[in-house]
Amino acid sequence: MENTIIRTDHLTKVYGTKTAVRRLNLSIRKGEVFGLLGPNGAGKTTTILMLLGLTEPTSGSAFIGGMNCTRDSIKVKRMVGYLPDNVGFYPDMTGLENLYFTGRLNGLAEPVIRERAQALLERVGMEKAANQKTGTYSKGMKQRLGIADVLMKDPQVIIMDEPTLGIDPEGMRELLSLMQELSRKDGRTLLISSHQLYQIQQVCDRVGIFVDGSLIACGEIGELGRQIQSQSHYLLELSVEPLDDGILAAISHIPGVEAVTQEGETLAVQSCADIRPALTATLGAAGCTILHLHQRGGDLDEIYRLYFEKAGEDRHENSRDHANTGKTGQPLAGLRGKIRAKLRKQGRS
Repeated sequence: MENTIIRTDHLTKVYGTKTAVRRLNLSIRKGEVFGLLGPNGAGKTTTILMLLGLTEPTSGSAFIGGMNCTRDSIKVKRMVGYLPDNVGFYPDMTGLENLYFTGRLNGLAEPVIRERAQALLERVGMEKAANQKTGTYSKGMKQRLGIADVLMKDPQVIIMDEPTLGIDPEGMRELLSLMQELSRKDGRTLLISSHQLYQIQQVCDRVGIFVDGSLIACGEIGELGRQIQSQSHYLLELSVEPLDDGILAAISHIPGVEAVTQEGETLAVQSCADIRPALTATLGAAGCTILHLHQRGGDLDEIYRLYFEKAGEDRHENSRDHANTGKTGQPLAGLRGKIRAKLRKQGRS
């Protein structure tokens, strides 16, 4: 499509006997915020490595701005900025000095560097800490400086790896607002890799759910919720008064109801169709008062859970065993460190 800026075609990466990314077909439009969601070890970091041209795919291909991420990796890096989960700066240099250094790595003229660095510090709300050494910065301050650092080369695409991890609520609000501004005001494309669903839900236009190297769902959050419901996954939260065995039996006999479970005063009614009209009629006939009625499935946490179950994945034990391990058997921090080292060697990203 003409409006597509990031595209992968059957992108695959195999390490030995392990397939880290399996035939990934992805299309991201210019100016949108796309969330790539999945647990540790799902293949998100490997996908980023291939998009940045830092590792070659076993098969398939990836394109950014129409350029092949493997064959044209230097050109791709000129238009792509990368913000890792743990932003690294020279701790004995100030925030301003770090931005100057990035500008020089990217071959910018000195007047441009000074003007752009100052403007970007103001934009991310870091002008008061401009002359403070980055070794004293908080996590949130480093993330905001990291965005300024990425913007020094004025990229069309920004790839963020767990950008909200470890940030306090106020810093989170500011960061999310800035991310939306980069898309809405600047027209930049953001690809955000994360497992923090609530934050992603607030800023993303579309999301892709990544499990065990495969993209199992992709679309707008509302669209994914409707898809889940159309596949016989409806779940109602319900509180009624009075509540007794007769009421439970009446609900369970409504056509389409598959299971009714009770936790305290709240009922969870699972069904293969939207039973709300029949449910309210049944409860009204029984003389019940409905205190609370909410059909779940429209929020990202629920969508993620249901798609996860649909994929047949129960990774609680495996997540604990592999939470800090990448697909190559190396720590994820090591993989991300390699990204940063290679980007500095090839020209700052």
